[in-house]
Amino acid sequence: MLALTDFLMLGAILFSLSVAGIFLNRKNVIILLMCIELMLLAVNINFVAFSHYHGDAVGQVFVFFILTVAAAEAAIGLAILVVLFRNRRTINVEDLDALKG
Repeated sequence: MLALTDFLMLGAILFSLSVAGIFLNRKNVIILLMCIELMLLAVNINFVAFSHYHGDAVGQVFVFFILTVAAAEAAIGLAILVVLFRNRRTINVEDLDALKG
């Protein structure tokens, strides 16, 4: 049987990989969005593990809210990315730093 520490270690490893992905890759917007999603999923694993450990459903309810926010973030982020790619023909973060109205 898996213990609470196993799930917490998995969540910590996924969170660390996502933070490393954000800091190591600062060029591609799609990979940055994927790292943010991985970070949210690592937090969800911790919420579910603590919820199961304590025997209540509060953590699992928070997971549904986080998944809703993550889905909205992914949809809006990809829509903005498509518009930027149509206008600038690149998804390089360094080329997208200028905001002009």
